[in-house]
Amino acid sequence: MTDHNTENAEATTHFGYREVAQGERARLVRGVFDTVAQRYDLMNDLMSWGVHRLWKAALIDCLKPRPGMQLLDVAGGTGDIALRHLDAGGDDVTVCDVNAEMLSVGRDRALDRGVVDGIRWAVGDAEALPFPDRTMDAYTIAFGLRNVTDIDRALREARRVLKPGGRFLCLEFSRVVLPLLSDFYDRYSFSVVPVLGDKVAGDAESYRYLVESIRRFPDQDALRTRLGAAGLDRVTVQNLSGGIAAIHAAWRI
Repeated sequence: MTDHNTENAEATTHFGYREVAQGERARLVRGVFDTVAQRYDLMNDLMSWGVHRLWKAALIDCLKPRPGMQLLDVAGGTGDIALRHLDAGGDDVTVCDVNAEMLSVGRDRALDRGVVDGIRWAVGDAEALPFPDRTMDAYTIAFGLRNVTDIDRALREARRVLKPGGRFLCLEFSRVVLPLLSDFYDRYSFSVVPVLGDKVAGDAESYRYLVESIRRFPDQDALRTRLGAAGLDRVTVQNLSGGIAAIHAAWRI
C-alpha cells in the first residue's frame, strides 16, 4: 500500500548544516546575498587576507581573454571577474546572477570605473540560464556553484550554453590537502569568519552559512566526476593555496 504522505513529502536539501525543503533553499540563499551584497567584496578581502585576488587572477590566466570572446560569468553579480576579463583584453562579457542586489552593486562598481561598453547584466538562475544553446565561448563561475540547489543541473546548463570548443572554468572553495593547514583553516573558518561577518557586515549568520556551505561542497575529485557526467570533457583541477580553493577547467567538445 502506498504511503501518500511519504510520496507527497517535499524533497529536502542542505542549507549549510541545516536540512531545508528543496524549494526553500534558493530563497534562503538569495536572502544571504541580499544581506551581504554591499560588503561582499570587502569581506572577501578580510576573510582571505586578500588572497582571493590571486585566485581570481589565476582564473583569468586560465581563461586567456581575447577580443571577440563571448564570456558568460555566472553568479558574478559584483562584477569582479567580468572587470578582470575586460582588463585582461576581453571585450564582451555577460554577468548573470540570480540576485538583483548583487548585480546592482556590480553595475555601480563598473560605472564608478567608467566601464559602460562590453559588459551586460542579466538576472538569471544558474540552473535555468536565460540564454540560447551554443552561444558562449566561455563560462566562468567563481564562488557561486556551491550556492545553487542542483549542482548537476547547473553544470548541464553550462554545457548547453557553450559553443562546441567552449571553455568552462569554476573557481570554488575545495578540500585542503595539507593536514596542518586543514586544522588551522577549520578553526579560522568557524571561529573568525562569523565574527568578521558580524563586525563588518552586521550578519554573523550569513557568514556562518557560507563557511558551512564550503564544507558541504563536493571535493576536487567528486566535482571532476560530476563535470564529466554533465558532458564536459578534458577536466583538469588546479589546487590553490593548498586546496583551500581550486580551479576546475573543462571543455565542451
